[in-house]
Amino acid sequence: MVTKIFLFNKITLTTGATKMKNFFLVIILSLILSGSIFSQEKGFGLGIIVGEPTGLSAKLWMGSSNALDFAAAWSFKGDGNILLQADYVWHMFDLIHVSSGKLPFYVGIGGRVILSDDPLVGVRIPVGLDYLFASAPIDIFVEIIPILDLTPSTDFNVGGGIGARFWFN
Repeated sequence: MVTKIFLFNKITLTTGATKMKNFFLVIILSLILSGSIFSQEKGFGLGIIVGEPTGLSAKLWMGSSNALDFAAAWSFKGDGNILLQADYVWHMFDLIHVSSGKLPFYVGIGGRVILSDDPLVGVRIPVGLDYLFASAPIDIFVEIIPILDLTPSTDFNVGGGIGARFWFN
């Protein structure tokens, strides 16, 4: 059985294996067609997150310790739907010291929307670790996120994942 989701009345997405293949194809092409890259503590990073949700991850540094963190991903909650999320995160670089690179602890606040017939809207509080390589334009991260869904009904959930991003100029 194939179900269809109508997003903004113009884009039709079909659920199933084809949808996931197309989604990851877009991620791979975005990484291949990117320009030059630079330090992880500034600029824009693009990569993937695997977990709940699974998909495209992006980060935009706003200062030396704070950033905007985004995802356009697939949520496995319910029947599985497209998820959009955005968080404002603060990084604490002095808590964990490593011999090479940096390993800040981060915490933030944000929101998510799961696009379905009855959309879910929730508040997120991401907590995680983000390893910034000293000599490579990539970072890897792990996070856990308590989520308070506000619509269509109030519910508490926990999400999380691991991921990596490449930093572009």
